[in-house]
Amino acid sequence: MPRYEVTIEKDACDGIFACLTRDPRFVEGADGLATVDPDADPVYDCEGEVTDNAERVVATFDDDRIDEARQAAAACPTDAIVVREVGE
Repeated sequence: MPRYEVTIEKDACDGIFACLTRDPRFVEGADGLATVDPDADPVYDCEGEVTDNAERVVATFDDDRIDEARQAAAACPTDAIVVREVGE
């Protein structure tokens, strides 16, 4: 399974939330912008590490759901989301 990182740049996010319809791990954060919550998916149990600061959200996963994350990134009209595979 690929290890991958999902990054949301907060200054580029407009809170349109097209990502939420592609991957249920994307949720609305307390600041009204998109964030990632590994526990938000009602179907799959998934584990991930999430760092959320003033500039960005970075979530790292090691599962087979990279395509869902890529679909969420592609749906973002402001290109605020980047998904990339990371090495061990």
